[in-house]
Amino acid sequence: MAQVEKRRVVITGVGMVTPLGTDVDSNWSALCKGKSGIGPITRFDASSLRCQIAGEVKDFHARDFMDEKFVKRFDPFIQYAMAASVMALQDAEFRPGQYDPNRVGVVIGTACGTNSYFENAHRLVLQGKLNKVPPFFLLNDSGNMVSAVVAIRFGAKGPNHCPMEACAAGTSAIGIAFRLIQNGEADMVIAGGADAGVTPTCIASLDNLGALATRWNNEPEKASRPFDAKRDGFVTSEGSGVVVLEALDTALRRSAKIYGEVIGFARNCDAYHYTSPTPNGEGQAECIRLALRDAGIAPEDVDYINAHGTSTVLNDVAETKAIKKVFASHARKLAVSSNKSMTGHMWGGSGAVEVIFSLLTIRDGVIPPTINYETPDPECDLDYVPNKARRANVDIVVSNSFGFGGVNAVLVLKKLEGI
Repeated sequence: MAQVEKRRVVITGVGMVTPLGTDVDSNWSALCKGKSGIGPITRFDASSLRCQIAGEVKDFHARDFMDEKFVKRFDPFIQYAMAASVMALQDAEFRPGQYDPNRVGVVIGTACGTNSYFENAHRLVLQGKLNKVPPFFLLNDSGNMVSAVVAIRFGAKGPNHCPMEACAAGTSAIGIAFRLIQNGEADMVIAGGADAGVTPTCIASLDNLGALATRWNNEPEKASRPFDAKRDGFVTSEGSGVVVLEALDTALRRSAKIYGEVIGFARNCDAYHYTSPTPNGEGQAECIRLALRDAGIAPEDVDYINAHGTSTVLNDVAETKAIKKVFASHARKLAVSSNKSMTGHMWGGSGAVEVIFSLLTIRDGVIPPTINYETPDPECDLDYVPNKARRANVDIVVSNSFGFGGVNAVLVLKKLEGI
C-alpha cells in the first residue's frame, strides 16, 4: 500500500491570558522587557503558608469574550481558555464556512481542571447546603468540558480531546493537533492549554509538598529564578494559551497570516518518580531526541530552546543535563531561556503560552530573557539569556514541557520560508 504523504502544518492564530496581560501584545511586550507577573496572593488569606505569592491573572474581563450565563456556569480556567480561543480565531481571521465543520477539531489540555468551582461547591457541602450546590458542578469537574465548550461555541465537529498531562498538557495538546492535521484527520484545530490553580487547596497542597518558593514573600518578583543557584522552588500561576493550527495548503489558499510551522513533536515518560525527573535527565533527553528525529533535523540546526525552566532545584539541573546530552558541543552555542521566570508556572497553560512566545521569537528576532539570574549554579552552566532580552536571528526553536508523573512533551517550530 502506498504511503500517504504527511501534510505540513502551520500556526495562523494565537491568543493568551496570563499574569502578564490578557492579550498577546501586552504579554509579549512585558516578557521582552523582563517584567514579572508575580505578586502577593489576593484571592484568599495565605498568611499561614510559607509561600504567600503567585501569578494571578489581573484585569481579566470575561464578559468581553463570553456572556453572563457562561461566566456564572464555568470555572475560571474554562473562561481563560474560551477567551484565548476567541482571540486566536480572531487573529487567524477565521470565518464560518471557510472549513467543513467536520474537519475542524479542538484539543485543549489541563493539568488540574476545575479548582475554584470545586472548592466553592465543596464549601457548600460542608455547610450542609446541599441544595445550593450548582447544577453545573459536574460539568466543570469533567476536564474535557474545556475543549467541549470551545467546540460548541465555534461549531467544531471534528476530533475533540482534552489531554490531562500535568505541566505538559498544553504542549501535548498542540502536538496532538499537529498529528491530526498531518495525518489527514482534520484541516484546522484549535489547540492549547489552561489552568487556574491559585486557590487555597491547590496552593496549600503545593506548599506542604515543599515545591514552592518560600524565601521571597517580600520580593515576589524575584521568586521565580530558573537556573539560578538561589532558586528554592517554583511559583504557581494561572492562565491559558491557544493557537490555531492549519494545513499549510489550506492556509495558503485563504491567504492566512502564518506565524511558523510545526515540524516535530514527541512525548514519553520518565517512569521514575511522582514529582521528580530522572536525575541524569535521560527521559527528557530522549524526548528531545525523538522530537528532532520527527522533525528530520540535526541538533546543530536548532537556534533556541524555550526551556521548561521551572525554578526548582532538581528540574533545572535535569533539563540542563538533558540539553547537554542531546546537543553535545552545540549546547554551548544555544540560547536557552525560561518564560516562567516572568509568568510563573501556569501548569497546563504554560506549554501553550510558551509555544506562542517561541513563535513571536521567530517572528521578531527577539529572545526573551531569564530574569532573576544572579548567581550561577555550577550544575546549570548554559547560556540562559540572563536578565535582558537579546536580538538574534532564530529559525528553529525547541519548546520543552516536563510534568509531574514524569510526562515529557517537546515541540519543534520553524520559520516558514520560501512560500
